[in-house]
Amino acid sequence: MKTRLKSLASLSALALLFACGSQPTAEAAAETQNPPRSTAGFAPANLNGLAMATFAGGCFWAQEEAFEQIKGVKQVVSGYAGGTKANPTYEEVAAQNTGHTETVQIYYDPKVISYQKLADIFFTASHDPTQLNRQGNDVGPEYRSAAFYRTPEEKQILESTIARVNGAKEYSGKIVTQVLPFQKFWPAEDYHQGYYRLHPENPYITNVSARKVEHVQRAFAKDLKSPL
Repeated sequence: MKTRLKSLASLSALALLFACGSQPTAEAAAETQNPPRSTAGFAPANLNGLAMATFAGGCFWAQEEAFEQIKGVKQVVSGYAGGTKANPTYEEVAAQNTGHTETVQIYYDPKVISYQKLADIFFTASHDPTQLNRQGNDVGPEYRSAAFYRTPEEKQILESTIARVNGAKEYSGKIVTQVLPFQKFWPAEDYHQGYYRLHPENPYITNVSARKVEHVQRAFAKDLKSPL
């Protein structure tokens, strides 16, 4: 527990210097003028045998990469969920005009990895679920923690995981993650997809996102596609 709290405290300190999406590349800025709005090329072409999990845990760049490294996960798409605005843009979400939060949609093989395992990663390693409407220096409802369930079974898993983590006092505070029924996931602009790997030199990636990914790698080393 102390290691996790120390790690998350370090992330918060570093995040004071950087913010998700605050330093877009020139090509990314240009693409926002006419951003593509499709999961084509990012979501698996064949969904047969795959299930979906949808989580919001702060900046989607790190969440996408962290879950991409887990065995059984076929693809992760960054996007927006939890709001009312149809087909929102990054700028609209960042301006807090949509009600959406930065979200990742995980396509996974339930024969290889369970929804429970994904929930464990989400609540104990990929972000700090006790921070309300923020993650580090990324402040606002668009960075709030949320988990979207599709079935009563998923809802039960989410609620029981929260109770277990709270009971074990994994964090100094209580989990504030919203547990909500899944309604709609809107994929983010193409330039956000795979951003972690495409822009490893970005200061936010190297100083904030990378540490979140590394935290998941250490905490769930046995579940990685490639051993450390």
